[in-house]
Amino acid sequence: MAARSDADQPQNSAAPGKGKSKSSAGAKTTARKSATKKGTKSASSKTTTKSDSAQGNGESLEIDEPIETDLTSANVGDLSDIEVEIPEEPAVPEDEDGKADPDFVWDEEESEALRQARKDAELTASADSVRAYLKQIGKVALLNAEEEVELAKRIEAGLYAAERLRQSEEAQETLALQMRRDLRWIVRDGERAKSHLLEANLRLVVSLAKRYTGRGMAFLDLIQEGNLGLIRAVEKFDYTKGYKFSTYATWWIRQAITRAMADQARTIRIPVHMVEVINKLGRIQRELLQDLGREPTPEELAKEMDITPEKVLEIQQYAREPISLDQTIGDEGDSQLGDFIEDSEAVVAVDAVSFTLLQDQLQSVLQTLSEREAGVVRLRFGLTDGQPRTLDEIGQVYGVTRERIRQIESKTMSKLRHPSRSQVLRDYLD
Repeated sequence: MAARSDADQPQNSAAPGKGKSKSSAGAKTTARKSATKKGTKSASSKTTTKSDSAQGNGESLEIDEPIETDLTSANVGDLSDIEVEIPEEPAVPEDEDGKADPDFVWDEEESEALRQARKDAELTASADSVRAYLKQIGKVALLNAEEEVELAKRIEAGLYAAERLRQSEEAQETLALQMRRDLRWIVRDGERAKSHLLEANLRLVVSLAKRYTGRGMAFLDLIQEGNLGLIRAVEKFDYTKGYKFSTYATWWIRQAITRAMADQARTIRIPVHMVEVINKLGRIQRELLQDLGREPTPEELAKEMDITPEKVLEIQQYAREPISLDQTIGDEGDSQLGDFIEDSEAVVAVDAVSFTLLQDQLQSVLQTLSEREAGVVRLRFGLTDGQPRTLDEIGQVYGVTRERIRQIESKTMSKLRHPSRSQVLRDYLD
């Protein structure tokens, strides 16, 4: 016997020939989902939906939550009338053989738009990760002072039980089976209490990490480092002091975050103590800027920090961040910073010409000397290969002592200082 569905009684029949289960345009109907063991028909089928499906074919499964359907279009008469257009993804043009066209070139403006879209997607994914993390930790209820003390006692008991088991194993002491079970249960209970205390204070880490954003580390990385400090605070917390756990954990979380920033935030690592000095200098500089209405001088900063002005300049030099040579310059972005920096090792055309002329003049002056004197000067000053030789090395070349080479060098230099030879070389001294 056919079973009628909950939605087979419409207020007005829009198309009587289509079936009894259709509703009129604009009417909202509430239907209940039913699933049979047989497979359902495809939505793209041209066959109209039957309202008198046999209930005996399978055991129906009903979902209690009603689904409101809004049929507001008068043109929609059946599911088969609904057409969904799926946009095709742009593809690289292909030739007749189905291979990619090697002459195809991406539009630069379109490529830039794709890169920007990818960058925006990465930022959105990062924001979604933070949002999901905050939603997850928000499910854990906060603790009051009594609950914190209770968890701390359970953690302490777990540590004591773990130490008791360790000592018994080292001393090869045989514990009763029931006692060993009890100690292990206490250890596990202490670990559960530790996890509970950690999860209930994760929001404290987030609130502290927000103060350090924009200083070279991602927000999630700051939270992760702060969580390490929170773990350390849970391990070191002493409930007998009477302080709240959040007051004690704040210091450990701050320390973990600041140490991580000192080690990881900069491209070139700076020691932690120097980072503290840099932060102090920046704080004093901001205070003086507000008081004086202008940028303070190194002497004024040195007076406030009780150091020398030279030390202030040195600290400011350390505080500078490195800049990439690939950084774009200008609004159009077609130039890079490296294009405007002079290459100190590059040879300037004027210097190259002057050096060539100097070599020619030296050769002409050396030709006025004897062959041995010119050879000693060339080897002594490296005029041939750029490698100066010692007196012993030159002596081995000519088969004489180093003293004899020294005498030849002294005599030759006296000849070169004569105005007849040195005048042509004086212009190159500047």
